[in-house]
Amino acid sequence: MAKEIERKFLVKDNWQPQGAGMKIAQGYLSTVPERTVRVRIKDDKGYLTIKGKNEGISRAEFEYEIPLQDAEALLRLAEQPVLEKTRYLEKQGDFLWEIDVFAGDNEGLVVAEIELPTEETVFSRPSWLGEEVSGDVRYYNANLIKMPYSLWKK
Repeated sequence: MAKEIERKFLVKDNWQPQGAGMKIAQGYLSTVPERTVRVRIKDDKGYLTIKGKNEGISRAEFEYEIPLQDAEALLRLAEQPVLEKTRYLEKQGDFLWEIDVFAGDNEGLVVAEIELPTEETVFSRPSWLGEEVSGDVRYYNANLIKMPYSLWKK
């Protein structure tokens, strides 16, 4: 079984993209707490991902590339609205950070994620890394569709 161990952080205003980003359209076919089923188009490739329930910062994850036409059709079946973001990848030490700059109803939200080999893994924190939000369900992508960042009281 594939396992994802991921920590999520807000990004400070001093962060600047270090290259071209990748456009992502992402929708959910299931968002029940026991599992999420996600369809995603990254640039010109489609993906189907099934994730299990979070246990701390770990959960089961299965991801498969699917034909682009299937991903487009599945996005039309997904809960609306479809999540829009641009992803930037940045290598820091031994790890790759994924920095997501959200658009649409979630514009203004910038989140960085790091996947780790174990929950105890130590990593260096870039200067642009802000507050950790790994356990805050508001920042789960599946929840940003239901309660977008633009509706949060700041």
